Amino acid sequence: MGRSQETFGKKEKEKKKIEKRKLKEEKKEERKANSSSGKGLDDMLAYVDENGNLVDAPPDPKKKKVINIEDIQVSTLKEEDREPEELVRTGIVAFFNEAKGYGFIKDLKTQESFFVHINSLTEALKENNKVTFELEMGPKGPNAVRVKKAIDKIVEKAPKVDPQANPTEANTSENTETPTSE
Repeated sequence: MGRSQETFGKKEKEKKKIEKRKLKEEKKEERKANSSSGKGLDDMLAYVDENGNLVDAPPDPKKKKVINIEDIQVSTLKEEDREPEELVRTGIVAFFNEAKGYGFIKDLKTQESFFVHINSLTEALKENNKVTFELEMGPKGPNAVRVKKAIDKIVEKAPKVDPQANPTEANTSENTETPTSE
């Protein structure tokens, strides 16, 4: 007599197929039982409470707040609503490359660095010079323009010389005040 063509591996595969079919049928029945089709519109609605959270229950009308439409700001502040910034700022040249024609100025109040191009200068600059400048928006952000050396109010007094004591010293020190620069 001939042997059966079913081997152990074939039997195991067949058992797995049958098990998968049963699981698939069970999932299908579960989906049908939990189906949302046929539910009313009220079951599908979600509400927002006074704290901005989504809830299933409608909001309490007693907690309703009245808001003025004019108080709602949807966009950014208009130019006239903003506080006017100081037009002329003071700063120190943190870096300046004369060969390449650009540098950076560090604002003394805000400690922000601003780009400066050689075309925006009114006088020649060196690093660590104290300068005054204005800001304009460039393609990559604010740029320092109309840059010039700051005039310090600190004045160093030279010693006064008696012109009658020595006439040569009187001629050499005619300027009694010399401004200092940083």
